[in-house]
Formats: sequence, C-alpha cells, structure tokens
Amino acid sequence: MRRIIDNDFLTLLVRIGVGIIFVYASAYKIVEPGSFAKSIWYYHMMPGSFINPIALILPWLELLVGLALVFGVCYRGAVVWANLMTVAFILALSSAIVRGISIDCGCFKAAAASSESAWETLWFDLVLILFTIQLFLSRSKAWMLARH
Repeated sequence: MRRIIDNDFLTLLVRIGVGIIFVYASAYKIVEPGSFAKSIWYYHMMPGSFINPIALILPWLELLVGLALVFGVCYRGAVVWANLMTVAFILALSSAIVRGISIDCGCFKAAAASSESAWETLWFDLVLILFTIQLFLSRSKAWMLARH
C-alpha cells in the first residue's frame, strides 16, 4: 500500500489535478466576491460579519493552495490547507443537506436554490478528500520546484 501512496507519477497526477480544481474554484470567487458572499450566506452557518471577510480571503487561499500544489512549492502547507478546506466544504454541504437547505455549493459559480443536487457536490468533495489525503500521506518529492 505504501508503494502506491508514494508513487511519484500518482502523486504528480493527483497534485496537479487537485491544484487545478482549487485554482478553477477560486476564479469566479475572485472576480465576483459579492456573488460568492451571497453563496456563503445561503448556508446560514455563520454571523453576517464573517461573510464578507471569508468571501474576500477564501478564494485567494484556494488560488495560492492550488498553485502551490501544481508547482510543488510550500507543498506541505498547501496539502494541509487543501485538506482543511475540503473538510470544511464537506461539513458545510452536509449541514445544508441535513437541514434541508436546497443549495448549490457555490464552488464554481454563485449558489442559490439548487438545480443540481448538493449530494452530487458532496460526493465530489468526498472523492476529493481521498486525493488530498493521498497527498498528505505521500512521501514523494519528485517534480517539485521546492523540495521541503
């Protein structure tokens, strides 16, 4: 099992794939912070005073984490942040589902009432967490710009 987790090619593919997902997810949020703030509000999970700061900071964190993963710089920190954000996304979606809130995740576009199931996004995030855990466990340092 350790050979699979540490495989250089697997880790490279997962690293680039997860990095691209985070970069792509950050794009609309950076361009449309107001729409992203509304997406956060639709979850009804936090006080209103937290929504705007999160809507301004989270997309840039996603972008930096994604780029760090793709290029292999600040790798350990990027992997930890990718795992933390993915867990937070899973918890937020799960909470919305349990509370019966019909919502699109707001991951790649503005969220409102959902046209696609929050369950689909939850499954996507559950698969994503498997990949981010693989990155966390992998000892591969191949094809990184900074090997720390």
